[in-house]
Amino acid sequence: MALVKVAEVNQVPPGTGKVVSAGEKVLALFNLNGTFYALDNRCTHMGGPLGEGQVEGNVVICPWHGSRFDITTGHIVKGPARQPVISYSIQVQSGAVYVDLS
Repeated sequence: MALVKVAEVNQVPPGTGKVVSAGEKVLALFNLNGTFYALDNRCTHMGGPLGEGQVEGNVVICPWHGSRFDITTGHIVKGPARQPVISYSIQVQSGAVYVDLS
């Protein structure tokens, strides 16, 4: 398992997202009521930064063209995107958030 620290828990308030780096990958990290999720930061439609998108419940809205993705799975909720985004496993240890890149 390749765990990479990407943030401290207190850096991502509940109901928000943040763009983080994990090695050479850029990810969108979200906090949904204390549970953390990570998606590839690039929207599959035109590459918009999902970590900068508006969070509504468990959905993130791409700030460029409005594609909506389920934060918990990466699946498309509404286009124009036609492909889901990659989702990564998260572990929280001692107040730090780690992404599993294996």
